[in-house]
Amino acid sequence: MKPRRMTQDWTTTARTLSEALPYMQRYSGAVVVVKFGGNAMGDDEAMAQFARDIVLMRQVGMNPVVVHGGGPMINEMLGKLGITSEFVRGKRVTDKPTVQVVEMVLTGLVNKRIVQAIMDEGGRAVGLSGKDDDLMICEPDDPELGFVGRPVEMNVQVLRDLFSAGIIPVVAPVATGRGANETFNVNGDTAAGAIAGALQADRLLLLTDVAGVKDASGKVITQMTPEEVRAMIGDGTIAGGMIPKTETALAAIDQGVRGVVILDGRVPNACLLELFTEDGAGSIIRASDLAPLG
Repeated sequence: MKPRRMTQDWTTTARTLSEALPYMQRYSGAVVVVKFGGNAMGDDEAMAQFARDIVLMRQVGMNPVVVHGGGPMINEMLGKLGITSEFVRGKRVTDKPTVQVVEMVLTGLVNKRIVQAIMDEGGRAVGLSGKDDDLMICEPDDPELGFVGRPVEMNVQVLRDLFSAGIIPVVAPVATGRGANETFNVNGDTAAGAIAGALQADRLLLLTDVAGVKDASGKVITQMTPEEVRAMIGDGTIAGGMIPKTETALAAIDQGVRGVVILDGRVPNACLLELFTEDGAGSIIRASDLAPLG
């Protein structure tokens, strides 16, 4: 048997765990929706680490929901099948053959890989899509883009049922429409925001490949109000791909989400750093008049 040794590393670990206790108590019973995507999805170790974080969140009494993307995997499969995409104003047109590939990849490949990773770390997880139990019903976001959906009706009781059973839901952003046999591809951030809003989540964590929202000098802003975000969009400080992410955050807060955090999912244990430390790990957007969680 390997002898036990007291080291500085163990002392630091014990102190860290002790300091995390108030945050664990604060978030006990809290609903936290996590949008998982980006480079971490393609790396086995990053996937395993993310899964461990999610299992730990559940273990300390939180109710996490994972919503995922899968753009690179979709592009790879479209290429293998010889399906050429058309673009309108820089956005992919999702025709019927494309949306079939999207559904196959997101619900069959990516979703089950995340479920398996959580199970491998000792958690219980169930994979589903926005189609299951009519979780997410969509209308076309832009008729020119084909089967790209905008959520218009949410039915989240199935997620609450999974919480009650101690199960972590893993949701693929594929949804049903109001027409017969309609399937819509939904932007992952948009889907996560809609689910968080319908659940009145305590936190929505949008994992990205950047450190957070930056000011004009390039410094990450740790806390913002919706009014400040709108002003920064208006003056061009928030631009490019950060605009839809912050707009998702604003829509979620309008629906009652207590706080939305945009953070770098490439940072090890990013979710835990955000939830269980004083400084957090990204940019949090929350109403200025909202009482602290807990």
